[in-house]
Amino acid sequence: MRLPTARGPITAHLFPSLAGPIGGPVSLPAPAGPSLHDDDLQLALFVCYELHYRGFEEVDERWEWDPGLLRARAELERHLDDALAEAVPRPRPVPPDQVRRALADLCGDGDGPFSRHLRRAATLDQFREFVAHRSIYHLKEADPHSWAIPRLHGRAKAALVEIQADEYGGGRPERMHAELFRATMRGLGLDDAYGAYVDRVPGITLAVSNVMSLFGLHRRRRGALAGHLAALEMTSSLPNRRYAAGVRRLGCDAATALFYDEHVQADAVHEQVAAHDLCGGLAAAEPALTGDILYGAACALTVDRLWAEHVMDRWERGEPSLEAIGHLVA
Repeated sequence: MRLPTARGPITAHLFPSLAGPIGGPVSLPAPAGPSLHDDDLQLALFVCYELHYRGFEEVDERWEWDPGLLRARAELERHLDDALAEAVPRPRPVPPDQVRRALADLCGDGDGPFSRHLRRAATLDQFREFVAHRSIYHLKEADPHSWAIPRLHGRAKAALVEIQADEYGGGRPERMHAELFRATMRGLGLDDAYGAYVDRVPGITLAVSNVMSLFGLHRRRRGALAGHLAALEMTSSLPNRRYAAGVRRLGCDAATALFYDEHVQADAVHEQVAAHDLCGGLAAAEPALTGDILYGAACALTVDRLWAEHVMDRWERGEPSLEAIGHLVA
């Protein structure tokens, strides 16, 4: 992936620094304020985080641990933290044996107007836009949550490895969920290259991914990361059933729907493992983390809801939900 196009003063300062010699000064303007919708802030953080994943062609890999860049990133993360604090009421901690019930109360059944729209009424262009948005995370699916594996132990660690093994295809590259998603993109005529739509998505789409990386890259946030994963798994089966039905309604073949079919089955199992063994096990081993577990789940649910509201609002006004740069269809 190449560095994306700058979207404001922060990225306009950051990107030339990253494309230059390692160790150069990294001085960034202050964000306008904490906002999950701030394109400039979210893109800057996304690029900083991406150095820990695939990186960029024109960026020296040594930037990943450059002290100056890490200091600048920490300031951006402070604004993301403030934005989450404004948007997400922090759930009250509960005793470890009540974490599973508290997660279930937070998550409900995953039902919502967005998945119903994709099932019943979305046009082919809207479904393509939906998939382009989701590609920002799904093409590295499981990677942000895998940061927690070396930070857990015992029952919680075994549970996370069980979930992630399925996400990575159980040793079969063609069954990796990221590869199944690529097949969905190809079936819809989309570019399946990693990061192909970074320049097209709004800040709130990048925030969905950034929150996972924020929780994943800091050991002290391991509770929030576990809760975040549990919320995704516990609210996945029903929406994915609807996405599968929606993509078939639009005339797509079985290979295009397989990603969603797979999640209907896999996540019905994963939600039990994530809630009971991952989060329940972590809470039992480290009771002080119960509040963080629930906060992580609440962040996942809130940011995804804000993203869905943004997309639906654009569609209801008859507008595309992606920036009009280039062509959507490959």
